Amino acid sequence: MHVQAQDIPADKIIATTDLSTYLNTEAKKNLGEDITEAKLAGYFREKFQQRYFYNWKNLSSKFEEYNSVYPEIKAHHLQRAEDHLSKYTSATTWKLPFNYLNGQPVDAYALRHLARQHKMVDIALLYNYSNQDSQYLEYFTSQMNSLNNALEAGNYETIEDGNGVYEAFRSGYRVLNWLQIHNMFLGEKEYSDKDQLTTIATLLQHGQHLYENNQEFNPGNHQTRGMSALAMLSILFRDFEGTQEWYAHSMRLLQEHLSAEINADGFQSERTVHYHMSDIKNYFYVYQLARNTQLEVDSVWEEKLKFLFTTLAKIAYPDGSAPVFSDDTDAPWAEKNDISGAMTLGYLLFDEPQLGFFATNKVDPDMFWYLSKEQLLRLETIEKQDPEFGSLEFPDTGYYIMREGWEKGDMMMAISAGVDDEKPDHQHGDVLGIQAMANGKVLLPNYQVRYYLEDLELFKNSLVKNVALVDDELQGKDYRSNKGGSGFGKFGKLPKPQTQVFKTLKELDLFVGTHDGFKNVGVDYARKVIFVKNDFWIVVDEFASETSHDYKQIWQGHYTLEIKTGLLRSTFEDGSGLDIFQLKNIDGIESSGARGKQWSVVNKEAAQNHRFLTILQPFRVFDARIDEDSDSPVIAGWDLNDPRWKIAGEEATAVTKYTKGFFFSTEGITLDTLELIFESPSDIYIEMKKGQLHLQSLEGKSINVQITKDSKLLKKLKIAPGENTVIN
Repeated sequence: MHVQAQDIPADKIIATTDLSTYLNTEAKKNLGEDITEAKLAGYFREKFQQRYFYNWKNLSSKFEEYNSVYPEIKAHHLQRAEDHLSKYTSATTWKLPFNYLNGQPVDAYALRHLARQHKMVDIALLYNYSNQDSQYLEYFTSQMNSLNNALEAGNYETIEDGNGVYEAFRSGYRVLNWLQIHNMFLGEKEYSDKDQLTTIATLLQHGQHLYENNQEFNPGNHQTRGMSALAMLSILFRDFEGTQEWYAHSMRLLQEHLSAEINADGFQSERTVHYHMSDIKNYFYVYQLARNTQLEVDSVWEEKLKFLFTTLAKIAYPDGSAPVFSDDTDAPWAEKNDISGAMTLGYLLFDEPQLGFFATNKVDPDMFWYLSKEQLLRLETIEKQDPEFGSLEFPDTGYYIMREGWEKGDMMMAISAGVDDEKPDHQHGDVLGIQAMANGKVLLPNYQVRYYLEDLELFKNSLVKNVALVDDELQGKDYRSNKGGSGFGKFGKLPKPQTQVFKTLKELDLFVGTHDGFKNVGVDYARKVIFVKNDFWIVVDEFASETSHDYKQIWQGHYTLEIKTGLLRSTFEDGSGLDIFQLKNIDGIESSGARGKQWSVVNKEAAQNHRFLTILQPFRVFDARIDEDSDSPVIAGWDLNDPRWKIAGEEATAVTKYTKGFFFSTEGITLDTLELIFESPSDIYIEMKKGQLHLQSLEGKSINVQITKDSKLLKKLKIAPGENTVIN
């Protein structure tokens, strides 16, 4: 069945002289008889003045304010505009192969960005910077017409080619950008009535194409971007017959995306900060326009949109930035995400002081154009409040946050233990990977990527993550570039993680998880992370196999190997740093790197079973480091294997402080006349206080223990995974 909301064609551009025949009854009545091009263009100039994000008549003052708030922005726009102008004629080609103006071939990545028309916005701004030099306005209208001509001739990249010019994501972005440019030019004499109506006719064709080709829900941000554009068109051009069907359809699909792709825990399902913030914008444009024009929006929208901002606060580092999760692409090789612009937007929408904690006195430059003068004035007096979020979990998305607090020097760790079932395209090989900050520094980084770089596969996989590996196995397998050849690629196979325990307590946080990434070579693997509040983290990587393998830990950062075997150290410009201290014997450490980044690989060779037992201790000043020259190092006030605690077991290790301690692979613990005997080697935290014995399981399985005093049995216990018990 041919799906069509009205007679607007999707395969050609309506002649400007025929546009009035597509108007709805109310618009025709308002315009009266004899609807000329001049009359129709004037009508839509008035409607845009009422409906768009800002009044085009105020462009001069808004442009002046823009340059005042972002003084460095002019050079940025000029560079981008010149880049586009130097590469493409105004009447460019829209189907590969073809060449840039310098004779070099245009690749698929560049064509996709040409289709989005991002840099055409820079050219529209160049028009204003150049005292309204008409050549830049004419460049826009000519390039738009070149696409219309390509459409009529059938000479454009299709979705089947992999680089479809009218694919929802590219078409949707083009609509967003062309609407902005159209509004900028509405007051210009050079932008004739016919030019304006041609733009409107072109946007209507885009809208109908988006409507017809997105009838069913299709997961992913591509359709979301397209439906956001369709909703905007339906609001701005509601005078045309049938755009009410566009609105109803786009809002229904967008709400389906909100429900399906914003997990119940509040994280966007593709598990990246980049795409999470991109979705915020997709929904914001529609929400803001609908509110501006008094259109009803379902309450689900407001709840979910607010949830997206709250999620960013929950994952944020204490300095207000966010970790790098998978395909974050805004700043290649950066070790954190700037979320201040998004959070400033959230503050303006919802007046939440906890969002104000992250806000600045300006939004991201591209969002300036979508906010009212009243909203921007509110940034002069931001109400800020420390977030109340502590250690927490995103059980649906699979992120786990261990947090000390919100002072800039506080410790925070993020653990990645999820893979999206529906669309893991943007997922990296970092299952059970960790990132950490302390003393205002990213201690264990992950790195942002860029799709067209030749080493994208390297930076998406496990060598540049804080993970554990077996032999030469990496987590990501069956890497495939997309058929369009833009550089983007994804893994056909990734490990399936399972979280066994996530527990947050006053003294400690505990995570225990497994994944099946090494089953293909016969190795079972588990990782546990213990956050000893305010002091350090303990990471335990456990491997078990019936055959011998080489086992590895990968640590990101610039490290040196100190005198004591197994102590890696990284220091920063202010003298703070991180010590990575191996409590079990290893066979060596190797370093490698790329793109200015480095990582160290800790090795245990030819072993059937092995446990890495690793202390991650941040230090603020020199004296707080682990003393590399000491035979009995003290770790943030904790002792290693203090003889006052007698522990049994061939692999047993103790990290203790006064009357409390962490015990690993222990079969028995004796303190004075009190003895704990374990059925099998176990990890446990013990604290003695006020005549009570507190036992906290550090295991993903149950612990069986019997307790004696003066050789007399007091109690037999079975402690559930991650649970604690108190004995008087």
